[in-house]
Amino acid sequence: MATSKLSSLAAHAQFSNNPDTMRVALYARVSTKDKGQETENQLCQLREFADRNGWRIVAEYIDYESGKASDRAQFQQMFNAASKRQFDVLLFWSLDRLSREGVLPTLQHLQRLTSYSIGYRSFTEQYFDSCGIFRDAVIAIVATVAKQERIRISERVKAGLATARHKGQRLGRPRVFVSRSRIESLRQEGKSWREVALELGTNTATARRAYALESS
Repeated sequence: MATSKLSSLAAHAQFSNNPDTMRVALYARVSTKDKGQETENQLCQLREFADRNGWRIVAEYIDYESGKASDRAQFQQMFNAASKRQFDVLLFWSLDRLSREGVLPTLQHLQRLTSYSIGYRSFTEQYFDSCGIFRDAVIAIVATVAKQERIRISERVKAGLATARHKGQRLGRPRVFVSRSRIESLRQEGKSWREVALELGTNTATARRAYALESS
Protein backbone atom coordinates (compact mmCIF):
# COMPACT_ATOMS: atom_id res chain seq x y z
CA MET A 1 0.00 0.00 0.00
CA ALA A 2 1.28 3.47 -0.82
CA THR A 3 0.02 6.99 -0.62
CA SER A 4 1.09 10.44 -1.71
CA LYS A 5 0.11 13.73 -0.08
CA LEU A 6 -0.01 16.65 -2.46
CA SER A 7 -3.31 18.49 -2.25
CA SER A 8 -3.28 18.76 1.56
CA LEU A 9 0.17 20.29 1.81
CA ALA A 10 -1.14 23.83 2.20
CA ALA A 11 -2.56 22.84 5.58
CA HIS A 12 0.92 22.99 7.08
CA ALA A 13 2.21 26.41 8.05
CA GLN A 14 5.73 25.81 6.76
CA PHE A 15 4.65 25.62 3.13
CA SER A 16 5.85 28.85 1.61
CA ASN A 17 4.78 30.29 -1.73
CA ASN A 18 8.14 31.96 -2.25
CA PRO A 19 9.42 30.70 -5.65
CA ASP A 20 13.03 31.15 -4.48
CA THR A 21 12.57 28.74 -1.55
CA MET A 22 14.18 25.31 -1.85
CA ARG A 23 11.54 22.77 -2.90
CA VAL A 24 11.71 19.61 -0.85
CA ALA A 25 10.00 16.23 -1.16
CA LEU A 26 9.62 13.98 1.87
CA TYR A 27 9.88 10.20 1.74
CA ALA A 28 8.67 7.98 4.58
CA ARG A 29 8.27 4.23 4.77
CA VAL A 30 7.25 1.48 7.17
CA SER A 31 7.04 -2.24 6.46
CA THR A 32 3.46 -2.97 7.50
CA LYS A 33 0.08 -1.22 7.39
CA ASP A 34 -0.47 -1.51 11.14
CA LYS A 35 2.41 0.88 11.82
CA GLY A 36 0.87 3.85 10.04
CA GLN A 37 1.46 6.09 13.04
CA GLU A 38 5.18 5.49 12.64
CA THR A 39 5.20 7.20 9.25
CA GLU A 40 3.46 10.18 10.81
CA ASN A 41 6.19 10.34 13.43
CA GLN A 42 8.77 10.40 10.65
CA LEU A 43 6.85 13.02 8.69
CA CYS A 44 6.36 15.32 11.68
CA GLN A 45 10.09 15.48 12.26
CA LEU A 46 10.83 15.92 8.57
CA ARG A 47 8.29 18.75 8.29
CA GLU A 48 9.78 20.52 11.29
CA PHE A 49 13.26 20.13 9.85
CA ALA A 50 12.16 21.53 6.49
CA ASP A 51 10.51 24.45 8.28
CA ARG A 52 13.70 25.25 10.24
CA ASN A 53 15.66 25.31 6.99
CA GLY A 54 13.10 27.48 5.22
CA TRP A 55 12.33 24.78 2.66
CA ARG A 56 8.98 24.51 0.86
CA ILE A 57 7.48 21.01 0.92
CA VAL A 58 5.96 20.19 -2.46
CA ALA A 59 5.29 16.44 -2.05
CA GLU A 60 5.19 13.65 0.49
CA TYR A 61 5.72 10.08 -0.63
CA ILE A 62 4.75 7.29 1.75
CA ASP A 63 5.16 3.53 1.26
CA TYR A 64 3.80 0.83 3.56
CA GLU A 65 5.93 -2.10 2.45
CA SER A 66 9.37 -3.63 2.65
CA GLY A 67 12.32 -1.55 1.55
CA LYS A 68 14.09 -4.60 0.13
CA ALA A 69 12.75 -3.96 -3.38
CA SER A 70 12.65 -0.83 -5.51
CA ASP A 71 9.27 -1.48 -7.15
CA ARG A 72 7.46 0.40 -4.36
CA ALA A 73 4.75 2.57 -5.88
CA GLN A 74 5.60 5.83 -4.12
CA PHE A 75 9.33 5.21 -4.42
CA GLN A 76 8.95 4.96 -8.18
CA GLN A 77 6.65 7.98 -8.29
CA MET A 78 9.25 9.96 -6.35
CA PHE A 79 11.94 9.11 -8.88
CA ASN A 80 9.61 10.00 -11.73
CA ALA A 81 9.07 13.43 -10.16
CA ALA A 82 12.82 13.76 -9.55
CA SER A 83 13.55 13.08 -13.22
CA LYS A 84 11.26 16.00 -14.07
CA ARG A 85 12.92 18.27 -11.49
CA GLN A 86 9.66 18.75 -9.62
CA PHE A 87 11.61 19.20 -6.38
CA ASP A 88 15.16 20.17 -5.44
CA VAL A 89 15.90 18.02 -2.38
CA LEU A 90 14.71 14.64 -1.14
CA LEU A 91 14.48 14.46 2.65
CA PHE A 92 14.12 11.08 4.37
CA TRP A 93 14.27 10.07 8.03
CA SER A 94 17.15 7.59 7.63
CA LEU A 95 18.87 5.71 4.82
CA ASP A 96 17.18 2.42 5.71
CA ARG A 97 13.80 4.14 5.31
CA LEU A 98 14.79 5.01 1.75
CA SER A 99 16.08 1.54 0.88
CA ARG A 100 17.07 -1.75 2.47
CA GLU A 101 18.19 -3.38 -0.77
CA GLY A 102 21.86 -3.51 0.18
CA VAL A 103 24.80 -1.15 -0.05
CA LEU A 104 25.23 -0.97 -3.82
CA PRO A 105 21.55 -0.56 -4.84
CA THR A 106 21.05 2.07 -2.13
CA LEU A 107 24.09 4.08 -3.24
CA GLN A 108 22.94 3.76 -6.84
CA HIS A 109 19.62 5.33 -5.85
CA LEU A 110 21.52 8.29 -4.40
CA GLN A 111 23.64 8.54 -7.54
CA ARG A 112 20.46 8.51 -9.61
CA LEU A 113 19.16 11.49 -7.67
CA THR A 114 22.47 13.26 -8.25
CA SER A 115 22.21 12.57 -11.99
CA TYR A 116 18.87 14.42 -11.95
CA SER A 117 20.54 17.32 -10.10
CA ILE A 118 18.44 16.49 -7.03
CA GLY A 119 19.98 16.81 -3.59
CA TYR A 120 19.29 14.43 -0.70
CA ARG A 121 19.42 14.63 3.07
CA SER A 122 19.01 12.07 5.81
CA PHE A 123 17.39 13.54 8.93
CA THR A 124 19.10 11.18 11.39
CA GLU A 125 22.40 10.73 9.52
CA GLN A 126 23.85 14.19 9.05
CA TYR A 127 26.76 12.92 6.97
CA PHE A 128 24.30 11.86 4.23
CA ASP A 129 23.79 15.41 3.04
CA SER A 130 24.49 16.36 -0.56
CA CYS A 131 23.26 19.92 0.00
CA GLY A 132 25.69 21.25 2.60
CA ILE A 133 29.19 22.65 2.45
CA PHE A 134 30.61 19.14 1.96
CA ARG A 135 28.29 18.42 -0.98
CA ASP A 136 31.06 17.52 -3.47
CA ALA A 137 32.83 15.35 -0.90
CA VAL A 138 29.63 13.44 -0.05
CA ILE A 139 28.81 12.80 -3.72
CA ALA A 140 32.40 11.70 -4.41
CA ILE A 141 32.41 9.35 -1.41
CA VAL A 142 29.08 7.79 -2.42
CA ALA A 143 30.38 7.26 -5.97
CA THR A 144 33.63 5.74 -4.69
CA VAL A 145 31.91 3.40 -2.24
CA ALA A 146 29.48 2.28 -4.95
CA LYS A 147 32.40 1.57 -7.31
CA GLN A 148 34.24 -0.40 -4.64
CA GLU A 149 31.10 -2.38 -3.86
CA ARG A 150 30.73 -3.29 -7.55
CA ILE A 151 34.36 -4.44 -7.56
CA ARG A 152 33.81 -6.53 -4.42
CA ILE A 153 30.73 -8.17 -5.93
CA SER A 154 32.68 -8.97 -9.10
CA GLU A 155 35.55 -10.40 -7.06
CA ARG A 156 33.18 -12.57 -5.01
CA VAL A 157 31.61 -13.93 -8.21
CA LYS A 158 35.04 -14.69 -9.71
CA ALA A 159 36.17 -16.36 -6.49
CA GLY A 160 33.03 -18.48 -6.43
CA LEU A 161 33.58 -19.57 -10.04
CA ALA A 162 37.23 -20.39 -9.35
CA THR A 163 36.23 -22.51 -6.34
CA ALA A 164 33.62 -24.34 -8.40
CA ARG A 165 36.17 -25.07 -11.14
CA HIS A 166 38.66 -26.29 -8.53
CA LYS A 167 36.04 -28.73 -7.24
CA GLY A 168 35.45 -29.96 -10.76
CA GLN A 169 31.97 -28.54 -11.02
CA ARG A 170 30.67 -27.85 -14.51
CA LEU A 171 29.77 -24.20 -14.97
CA GLY A 172 27.05 -22.75 -17.13
CA ARG A 173 23.91 -24.45 -18.33
CA PRO A 174 23.87 -28.24 -18.16
CA ARG A 175 24.25 -29.89 -21.54
CA VAL A 176 21.13 -31.44 -22.99
CA PHE A 177 21.53 -34.69 -24.92
CA VAL A 178 19.53 -34.48 -28.11
CA SER A 179 18.92 -37.67 -30.07
CA ARG A 180 18.86 -37.36 -33.85
CA SER A 181 16.51 -40.31 -34.16
CA ARG A 182 14.10 -38.65 -31.77
CA ILE A 183 14.30 -35.43 -33.75
CA GLU A 184 13.68 -37.29 -36.98
CA SER A 185 10.71 -39.08 -35.46
CA LEU A 186 9.17 -35.81 -34.30
CA ARG A 187 9.79 -34.18 -37.66
CA GLN A 188 8.07 -37.08 -39.40
CA GLU A 189 5.07 -36.46 -37.16
CA GLY A 190 4.87 -33.04 -38.78
CA LYS A 191 6.16 -31.05 -35.81
CA SER A 192 7.90 -27.74 -36.45
CA TRP A 193 11.45 -27.10 -35.25
CA ARG A 194 10.03 -24.98 -32.45
CA GLU A 195 7.75 -27.80 -31.34
CA VAL A 196 10.64 -30.27 -31.56
CA ALA A 197 12.79 -28.04 -29.37
CA LEU A 198 10.02 -27.70 -26.76
CA GLU A 199 9.51 -31.45 -26.75
CA LEU A 200 13.22 -32.06 -26.13
CA GLY A 201 13.68 -29.26 -23.62
CA THR A 202 16.14 -27.33 -25.74
CA ASN A 203 16.14 -24.54 -28.32
CA THR A 204 15.68 -24.71 -32.07
CA ALA A 205 19.33 -23.90 -32.83
CA THR A 206 20.57 -26.80 -30.66
CA ALA A 207 18.04 -29.19 -32.16
CA ARG A 208 18.98 -28.22 -35.73
CA ARG A 209 22.69 -28.45 -34.89
CA ALA A 210 22.34 -31.94 -33.33
CA TYR A 211 20.36 -33.16 -36.32
CA ALA A 212 22.91 -31.80 -38.79
CA LEU A 213 25.96 -33.14 -36.90
CA GLU A 214 24.65 -36.67 -36.62
CA SER A 215 23.56 -36.75 -40.22
CA SER A 216 26.96 -35.56 -41.53
